[in-house]
Amino acid sequence: MDQPRWLPSPEVVAAANLTDAMREQGLGTYDDFYHWSAADRAGFWGYTVERLGIVLAKPPAAVLRGTPQHPKWLPGAQLNIVESCFTADPASTAVVHLKEGVLHRLSYADLLAEVSRFANGLVADGLARGDRVAIAMPMSVEAVIAYLGIVLAGGVVVSIADSFAPAEIETRLRIAAARTVVTQEVMHRAGKTLPMYRKVTAAGAERAIVVGAGDGGLRECDVTWDDFLSTESRFDAVLGEPGDHINILFSSGTTGEPKAIPWTHTSAIKAASDGHYHQDIHPGDIVAWPTNLGWMMGPWLVFASLVNGAAIALYDDAPTTPGFARFVAEAGVTILGVVPSLVAAWRSAGVADAYDWSGIRLFSSTGEASNASDMAYLMSLAGGKPIIDYIGGTELAGGYMSGTVLQPCVPSTFTTPAVGGAIRILDEMGRPAAVGELFIEPPSMGLSTELLNRDHDEVYYEGTPVVDGVVLRRHGDRIERLPGGRFRAQGRVDDAMNLGGIKISSAEIERAALGTPGLIETAAIAVEADGGGPSSLVMYVVLADGVEVAEIKPELQRRIREVLNPLFKVSDVVQITELPRTASAKVMRRSLRADYRRR
Repeated sequence: MDQPRWLPSPEVVAAANLTDAMREQGLGTYDDFYHWSAADRAGFWGYTVERLGIVLAKPPAAVLRGTPQHPKWLPGAQLNIVESCFTADPASTAVVHLKEGVLHRLSYADLLAEVSRFANGLVADGLARGDRVAIAMPMSVEAVIAYLGIVLAGGVVVSIADSFAPAEIETRLRIAAARTVVTQEVMHRAGKTLPMYRKVTAAGAERAIVVGAGDGGLRECDVTWDDFLSTESRFDAVLGEPGDHINILFSSGTTGEPKAIPWTHTSAIKAASDGHYHQDIHPGDIVAWPTNLGWMMGPWLVFASLVNGAAIALYDDAPTTPGFARFVAEAGVTILGVVPSLVAAWRSAGVADAYDWSGIRLFSSTGEASNASDMAYLMSLAGGKPIIDYIGGTELAGGYMSGTVLQPCVPSTFTTPAVGGAIRILDEMGRPAAVGELFIEPPSMGLSTELLNRDHDEVYYEGTPVVDGVVLRRHGDRIERLPGGRFRAQGRVDDAMNLGGIKISSAEIERAALGTPGLIETAAIAVEADGGGPSSLVMYVVLADGVEVAEIKPELQRRIREVLNPLFKVSDVVQITELPRTASAKVMRRSLRADYRRR
């Protein structure tokens, strides 16, 4: 059994948000608190809405109505979740950001003024309630301002990762029916200048609001950020119902087109709840998490930080550089979120070894499977501070399992299901198992109830087991329950994969490879490293006569990086005579994974 590398001190326990919540509820242990939160969903989420200080212009008639699969949270309420992001002391710090080498701090009052200027600009530009506005740019202070401004004005953000090629941007604009895109002229990464505005125009965006654009160089229909902002720095929030859309995010399934997942005002409450109870975010904390708005952790970071009265720390370059390590120290970061592959890169290059990270009080890790030795190294950078491992998904608006500061830290394991929900681990026969597929027991605030371009119930509920009268919700992760009650993630049971913290389907990888000269057909699989850690991308290929793997691999790599993501790496290419298929002609990727493990 793995031994803890960190034990909660009496001081940490006394100061924890969970300890205060347990006291208010008259519950003596964390297990008591969790079991109450899972047994009385309405009671827990009603309490959490009050505890987080969620601003309601009109109170709800109830906390929860409807069915487990289609719950109605806070029916009858009126709100705009952005108002709940500004209940902190207006003079306290809301954003710490590095821009062109200079550290800047923005107060809550200053941030609200800028958000209001952007919201007023949208209204002057003709935005109507429910209109969709895309954001395709790095996680900068302008991205945060635009995100909050769109929601404040009653619009819906369409989140697009800054790394996507024009074809992928076009797909997401089309699915979400977004005509306007907030972007920036270029972005700087590790000494390279990369285009953003040019990609957005190549994707066919009808209109762009562009950060960093000088005089000239824009299409006639586009406008610079500075010209778009209103001079009016007050804005009355456009109110809506709790289930109204505020954000469209995308997540890959097992088919080529990405799923379009709407977030609502209650999705933001789930994110803030996880940050409050599991990451233990307090007013005055400074939270850094290298991410962008195209991944759910971008919006999560906004709500988990601001609703809890903390500051967001934003860095304007690649997080793999010594500059990021220096920023963490100089910005006074107290909570640092990571993707495990990022930690492996820091460790390999010694990027953070020369900087004082003693101000960090905890780390959090999500996005992919982690390696215990890398996580132990990460803890050592801050003098042995704990890691809150965190796993979930876009369609959950947060996590289904995590850790807490009340429980010992064993790197690369989870200590508890996320509060306010419940999980089941079942084998292929639908029986409880120590190792098996993870199912979620609805309802829980944050769980999606619709998709823009799929049948939601078919994706998440069709054919799933019924336990204690509740139809379980499919998620697709494989989980091991360890002795002593901990959990370990074992990757996906379907054909989706995590590459560098980005979830993508095999079908999208294979689609990007189509047209490669000499390639007849291909199947992409993810292979986990021995001892855990990030997944590697392996391509099985059927090649034309005379074509060699050595000549096809560079072209596969080039296409996948250009079409999907420049960070994706093809680790291996395996030539076979034909792909294994089922009777219905589906590729048996599980057989390929087993074959690769035997090699």
